[in-house]
Amino acid sequence: MELIFIIAAFLAGYIALRCKLPPLVGFLVAGFALNTAGYESTNILSSLADLGVTLLLFTIGLKLDVKTLLSKEIWGGATLHNILTTGLFTLCLLVLKQLGIGMMAELDIMQLALMGFALSFSSTVFAIKALQEKGELNATYGTLAIGILVMQDIFAVLFLTVSTGKVPEITALALFALPLLRPSLFKILDRAGHGEMLVLYGVFLALVAGAGLFEAVGLKADLGALIMGMMLAAHPKSSELSKSLFNFKELLLVCFFLNIGLSEEPTIDGFLMALLLLVLLPIKGILYYVIFNLFKYRVRTSLLGTFTLFNYSEFGLIVGGLAYSMDMLPGSFLVAIAIAVSLSFLIAAPLNSMGHKLYKDASKWLKEFEPEQLNSSDQLIDLGDKQIMILGMGRIGSGAYDELVSRYGEQVIGVEAREDSVEYHQEKGRNVIHGDATDSDFWARVISKRNTKLILLAMPHSHANTFALEQIKERNYQGQIAAIAKYSDDEEQLQALGIDAAFNIYNEAGSGFARHVCDHLSPQIDQK
Repeated sequence: MELIFIIAAFLAGYIALRCKLPPLVGFLVAGFALNTAGYESTNILSSLADLGVTLLLFTIGLKLDVKTLLSKEIWGGATLHNILTTGLFTLCLLVLKQLGIGMMAELDIMQLALMGFALSFSSTVFAIKALQEKGELNATYGTLAIGILVMQDIFAVLFLTVSTGKVPEITALALFALPLLRPSLFKILDRAGHGEMLVLYGVFLALVAGAGLFEAVGLKADLGALIMGMMLAAHPKSSELSKSLFNFKELLLVCFFLNIGLSEEPTIDGFLMALLLLVLLPIKGILYYVIFNLFKYRVRTSLLGTFTLFNYSEFGLIVGGLAYSMDMLPGSFLVAIAIAVSLSFLIAAPLNSMGHKLYKDASKWLKEFEPEQLNSSDQLIDLGDKQIMILGMGRIGSGAYDELVSRYGEQVIGVEAREDSVEYHQEKGRNVIHGDATDSDFWARVISKRNTKLILLAMPHSHANTFALEQIKERNYQGQIAAIAKYSDDEEQLQALGIDAAFNIYNEAGSGFARHVCDHLSPQIDQK
């Protein structure tokens, strides 16, 4: 059975990739096709899907700044959106009930409100996957979207606790002592090395110390994995730990998207009801945009953040299943919600892929705030009169920065998306500012106004470097551009776009190592 699932997932994912769609679209379609063919989900597939979600939330925590959640834009925006969306959805469903449309006539006002609440959430798994594939987890809108999703997860925990009457165990109070374990966890992480023990330690922290511990005291397991990741976010090896878990987590998430398609057998009534629920989806998106705009984010941040959250959540299935088990909703609605969630993913995937293009078109008629009115976390960026700009201050960018400063003096400026990384570099004396290099507005207001002569694209994701290069070329930048590439096809793509120099970091590492050895050791080797 599982072999058939793997074959179907690979074929559908590959076809989606060739069609320039995220592979997850293919996985969802594969799940639907298998369901239609008479296959059902298995315990193994469900367990692997749950593990994938847990690891995903753990890796989110590794990159999450706790201060982000404390901002009014996050907790205030998430709360306001949840209340307004639940209210408007309930009202719309009530209208459908009065018109006798679909299966709504069977429900009372409390059941309609429960449906509205379930549909107010956005999918954490989908959003993070979409951001990762675009290399924009640390973009301003990416950080905003993740913060909103984390707050929604907290709302989910509160709802499940109240609705089931399951009060956390008294031992849950002991979780407040978890920060005391942080130094010990840091020491173990320091000594875990860089191989399989690092991966195993990450899995232990996510599944046992995080999810297992929280579940044991009556709290949501996924929340425990998220919090455990957040506790380790400040450690220097948190990024390496996240990368080491990446492929393992991605493989398990294939099971998650397959499982959604396999979760319920589609019916005609369920499909028609799901289409009605999809008609309400734009209301959710409009509210996201209006709320982001209320907090004075730029049009780009508000629009791309809306696209990221423009879907229904798998949490709707959880609420539907819980309500069904408590005789609060008929089983037919569980099928409708499952189909609506899946179809919303199919709509949101291409929408996110075309997000930057849609923003360019929409920015011509959407009103932008004046620079001085913008949210402090979304302010415009002044690069000054620096002649060399490095985008992405990770290990490669930092090394390039130090080398160029030694050669050209104080003519170098670094741009980094992560605020904690910016603070670290500034403490080290480097001239680094916070900025989103994947932001098309960034290039519009900087490149055309400054005498920058050299730009280095050192961001870790090829998609981000490629997008930045396209933006620079569109604005007739006359200086030189160099970029890093991990794979030969990335290098070829950069060269096709007109890069002045593309460096394959794996190839260059080998030749650089050889040059370093020859320069420092001067080995006396006989030549034949």
